[in-house]
Amino acid sequence: MPSLLRSRGAVGRLAPSMSLTAVLAEVAIVTVPVLAAIVFHEVAHGTVAYLLGDPTAARAGRLTLNPLPHLDPVGSLLVPALLLFLVPLLFGMRPILFGYAKPAPVDVRRLRRPRRDAVLVALAGPAANLLLAAACTVVLAALPYPDDPSSAAQALRLVAMAAVQVNCVLAVFNLLPIPPLDGGRVLQAVLPLGTARWMRSVEAFGFVIVLTLWFNTDWGYLAVRRLAGLFLAWSR
Repeated sequence: MPSLLRSRGAVGRLAPSMSLTAVLAEVAIVTVPVLAAIVFHEVAHGTVAYLLGDPTAARAGRLTLNPLPHLDPVGSLLVPALLLFLVPLLFGMRPILFGYAKPAPVDVRRLRRPRRDAVLVALAGPAANLLLAAACTVVLAALPYPDDPSSAAQALRLVAMAAVQVNCVLAVFNLLPIPPLDGGRVLQAVLPLGTARWMRSVEAFGFVIVLTLWFNTDWGYLAVRRLAGLFLAWSR
């Protein structure tokens, strides 16, 4: 499923012009959390599908934590790189990260109970991101507050905080009830068949709708901020 991180403060409206060094520092902090979040998200989809009777993802080699089989050359590398570097340098805004991995292949017809199991498979990805956010919260709570802001402990704290935010973004974004996102898959599985077929017919326009709402309204930012705030509050 797609991943999207829009920076606003920690996650961005307009900010002072960022130097190349500052951009590289932010990229270094979020790269590992983003890769981990995407990989666990897709592996969760494939693993739950496998447990429920569909071996498609397993046979395609997608039940691995190696990020390479999950990456799409354009969606996972080119598009994020352009956004990360061009947006701050050209517009003076904090980096915007948007990209997508190869969706884990799932054949709903092979699931034991297709309509019910399709819901479980769709929810597995966001659930994995919420579990990762919780795990990073535990790590964050265990790390001491360092006296030296340039210490390794402080770097770990920054990475753990970024991981909480990234996983919250992925969970919220992918639960939107618009196909082809996971929330849309859930709706298709529970709605009457005629309505589900209509939703599949407009799936090609789903990303346009989602990105328009995400970048032009505050609801996504507010939802992510509230969710990440709950996790980070546990770490104090």
